Amino acid sequence: MPVELHYENNIAIIRLNRPKARNALNSEMIEKLQEIVSEISELNLRAAIFVGEGKAFCAGADITELLNKTPVEHLHKIQIGQALFQQINELKFPTLASIHSMALGGGLELALACTFRICSPTAGLGLPEIKLGLIPGYGGTQRLPRLIGVSKALEMVVSGKIVSAEEAYNIGLVNQIIEMQDPIASAKEYLDALAIQFPAAIHQIMQAVQSATDLNIHQGLELEAELFVECTQSDDATEGIQAFLEKRSANFSQK
Repeated sequence: MPVELHYENNIAIIRLNRPKARNALNSEMIEKLQEIVSEISELNLRAAIFVGEGKAFCAGADITELLNKTPVEHLHKIQIGQALFQQINELKFPTLASIHSMALGGGLELALACTFRICSPTAGLGLPEIKLGLIPGYGGTQRLPRLIGVSKALEMVVSGKIVSAEEAYNIGLVNQIIEMQDPIASAKEYLDALAIQFPAAIHQIMQAVQSATDLNIHQGLELEAELFVECTQSDDATEGIQAFLEKRSANFSQK
């Protein structure tokens, strides 16, 4: 299968498995990712981890599929990919791209759709579409400036340069650089360090923070207040407050 899914300890592991093509995203992979994301979106998971098989996380879109297409066909293909990555972005639990090597073009756009990104010291990240006379089409021009700022995003997209792990960390493109013998194990360690165990509250945090660039301060504060009230009605909030008052460790139910 070009994309594989399995579950470990309430975490979805999604593996891009087209190593001979450096996991370049073709139509078959996009279709399989749609099925997987739709499946996991119905579950109350702790997190989802995206990894790549072989020498690359994902080298981008499959260039062979760009030839001999009409404008309507190109638009349809782009809209499908955008919708998929937006669905990943809107999942109710955190997502993590564990980048052991190259994440280019659509591969970086997939990572940008995730909540967090970690990479190995030897990873390279970039949006090199300009070198084909194209622009990013799976959300890169929208998510990258929201993450690292307009000036740096323009620099990356206009030049098409591949940034090192160190530069990616310095500009806020990745959350952490980790020595990776196993991208899945490294991803789990990162999630464990974050102590992610409250799916409901995490979802509300993600909603609030991700809306910050789209809403003015008054709208953002209103949303924050609404989401705070939602959290207070959860079983975990009741347990957490009671445990604090009783000076004991909380026993959360993830509800």
